[in-house]
Amino acid sequence: MKEFRDKAGASKCSSKSTRDTPNRSLASASSEPGSGGRVPSKGSLLSSFFTSAFSVFDIYSESSACEKKTVHCRSNGWAAAVKKLVTAGSMRRIHERVLGPSRTGIPNSTSDIWLLGLCYKIAEDDSTTDATGSNGSAAFNQDFSSRILLTYRKGFDAIGDSKFTTDVGWGCMLRSSQMLVAQALLFHRLGRSWRKSLDKPFDPEYVEILHLFGDSETSAFSIHNLLQAGKTYGLAAGSWVGPYAMCRSLESLARCKKEETGLGCQSLPMAVYVVSGDEDGERGGAPVVCVEDASRHCFEFSKGQADWTPILLLVPLVLGLDKVNPRYIPSLRLTFTFPQSLGILGGKPSASTYIVGVQEENALYLDPHEVQPVVNIARDNLDADTSSYHCDVIRHIHLDTIDPSLALGFYCRDKDDFDDFCFRASKLADESNGAPLFTVTQTRKKAANHSDVLGETGGVQADDDSLCAMSMNDADGKAHEDDWQLL
Repeated sequence: MKEFRDKAGASKCSSKSTRDTPNRSLASASSEPGSGGRVPSKGSLLSSFFTSAFSVFDIYSESSACEKKTVHCRSNGWAAAVKKLVTAGSMRRIHERVLGPSRTGIPNSTSDIWLLGLCYKIAEDDSTTDATGSNGSAAFNQDFSSRILLTYRKGFDAIGDSKFTTDVGWGCMLRSSQMLVAQALLFHRLGRSWRKSLDKPFDPEYVEILHLFGDSETSAFSIHNLLQAGKTYGLAAGSWVGPYAMCRSLESLARCKKEETGLGCQSLPMAVYVVSGDEDGERGGAPVVCVEDASRHCFEFSKGQADWTPILLLVPLVLGLDKVNPRYIPSLRLTFTFPQSLGILGGKPSASTYIVGVQEENALYLDPHEVQPVVNIARDNLDADTSSYHCDVIRHIHLDTIDPSLALGFYCRDKDDFDDFCFRASKLADESNGAPLFTVTQTRKKAANHSDVLGETGGVQADDDSLCAMSMNDADGKAHEDDWQLL
């Protein structure tokens, strides 16, 4: 598929939610597929080198590290020194030096913060903020730190037939996607108003969710099972992956787990709908949320027992070539005002993050680029140490610096919630000045003259309809899997 340039150039604050009730080869130093096959930048290459250097130490068992001391002493000493340097926190400083600084804390602004559908008013003087209320920096901090953080881990059982016992340097997109699904489960089981308790024992539902994201094959949404389910879309240990392939892999994993456990014992108690374009089901124009398609997904999920079920909507997007087209930024920001918002899988090229909130032009995110020892929490361990699954450090980047290849997530509890989402999405599209992120329709209809429609928006019809993920070594300009959509 040929690349081309896009020729196409608040909501009132509410402190309440309508859902308060419970219910990315190491052998390659290329950029992520989401970067659209661009020649990797120097920073990206350096970042890949350093993260790859670290991961070498954890890929293989350390039991044979000193078998031949006279031969390997000097080498092992260097390795130990680098590993110590990395684990001491220098890896993050190197990572930030090449990819840009990580700004922490709430941006110096009193503008409202939107965090996954909830609005927080930030006062000039924090001392006047009611920490027990739904507004203010204290309440925002509590909400942010209650979101589940999933990061690089080291020391887990080898993934499949590989020798990888860590995902350092390549697993950030997988971790980001895990976080989005974890939030969907939190909203479904515990409600949007849930906050992590400081006291033990913890809520069994909360512990069960953490168990599902452990780093072993026994945990339903582990990195092991994600890679297995995503083979069709190019997922493999040690390889980076883009948002579109990630969304499809999540859909595949949820379907596999449902078939394994059977109805009534589902790891993901909701249908998964990956929203696609209106041409041939996958390409052409902005993605279309089709009500009939959503209903069909729910009906199939329930095996014909219900017309509607809770549903997770994943919307992969490519909003530019080298960076996000500025026309889309206002709409991106407004998606966080949706009560159904699950945030964005996005970040900088080769450095995926999970964006959970916005303040003006800043995106607030949870960062998977921290290396932690593996922790697998048993579903019945209500006194487990869950500190590695949360973070109170608020990091932010400017919205116009994020990679244009990203994915939006939304969770709808029931039909009324879905209808409300469709109303908000339609209004957002109407007010997008001709640059909608996605649209909503009742029935999917094939455009009579799609080329004319694309011509009006500066689009170009692709010749290659392949959805297969391309190799990270694709240096001849071939399209990656994320080029499925043209905007």
